[in-house]
Amino acid sequence: MQAHPPSGQQYELVHGDQRAVVVEVGAGLRLYEAGGRALLDSYAENEMCRSGRGQALIPWPNRIADGTYEFDGTTYHLPLTEPEAGNAIHGLVRWRQWSPREKQANRVVMEHVLNPQPGYPFTLELTIEYVLSDAGLTVHTVARNAGDRPCPFGAGAHPYLTLGTEPVDPLLLRVPAATVLTSDDRGNPTGSGAVAGTDYDFRQPREIGTTVLDHAFTDLERDADGMARASLADSSQGRAIELWVDDNYTHLMVFTGDPLPDVNRRAVAIEPMTCPPNAFRIGDGVIRIEPGETVSLSWGLAQRAATTR
Repeated sequence: MQAHPPSGQQYELVHGDQRAVVVEVGAGLRLYEAGGRALLDSYAENEMCRSGRGQALIPWPNRIADGTYEFDGTTYHLPLTEPEAGNAIHGLVRWRQWSPREKQANRVVMEHVLNPQPGYPFTLELTIEYVLSDAGLTVHTVARNAGDRPCPFGAGAHPYLTLGTEPVDPLLLRVPAATVLTSDDRGNPTGSGAVAGTDYDFRQPREIGTTVLDHAFTDLERDADGMARASLADSSQGRAIELWVDDNYTHLMVFTGDPLPDVNRRAVAIEPMTCPPNAFRIGDGVIRIEPGETVSLSWGLAQRAATTR
């Protein structure tokens, strides 16, 4: 009998010279490449996902300190899935089985019902659509409150961007954010400040150098179409990867992976988030979904020519 892949069934998408693979476990994005060149630091089909690679972070991204939060006057306690730091991290669906509702050559729609459970006694009907087109990869998430009472909600994603250059120090990073959050040694915010005049000002593309990044950025500059666009570029190759987010995503977490042996500056995670770390605990940016109400949000990736924009 053939072994079952650790990430479950594999759903390959193809459009032109682009290829992506979406997985059954967590509806994660295992692979994305263009012209045969990787744009995500991936993991193999016979491996378990490591360090959050490509995972969907629902119903909250990042951390909740002590796994405890209050919503509508009731206090809830979540399992501490980052026990060494005493946090609940990255939501509840990363290791759940999702099903393909629709599948075409360049598109798949994955679905999952998040049922009530200790710490999150709410019901969410979830879909994540991955589409390849001439514009690149688009990821569209829809969450519907299928329960009988309001619920708190946040969403994020965890792509590690790569251009094959290791370490990432000489790459040009652009993060269109005016504000950076500071955090404690547990990864939870302690304050914020302007990026101007600091090592965290990447509003114009510049080399990452030796800067260690594990920071949430906000106050995003948006283009005329309402999208905020971050990028990672290699001028020696003349190419870049761009990540865009719609206006539901208010924060970008940027992580060079220094403490993780399997990452350690071989890629840069640029994580779209609808709220800051610890949002459920501090009540900042949490989306309230009423019974029967739906929330819809999008982000995406594309290979570009390297520029100094």
